[in-house]
Amino acid sequence: MDMAHCEICQQPLVTAGNKLHCPACGQDYRESARCPDCGQPLEILKACGAVDYFCPHGNGLIAKKRVTLSLVTF
Repeated sequence: MDMAHCEICQQPLVTAGNKLHCPACGQDYRESARCPDCGQPLEILKACGAVDYFCPHGNGLIAKKRVTLSLVTF
């Protein structure tokens, strides 16, 4: 994902551990991998340093370059 911006105040987000944080308004986000075909969340498969994406909704393995990343608040 290119430079992400806060959905609330549009300021650039900074990486803080395994999340993204907005220093301006304090909102925290995490990235969610979504299927480019159906838009549903993908399962992330990690093994031996490799990361693969699987769509449990019938689209099978999804190439990393096709994965759509979106921000989710928490």
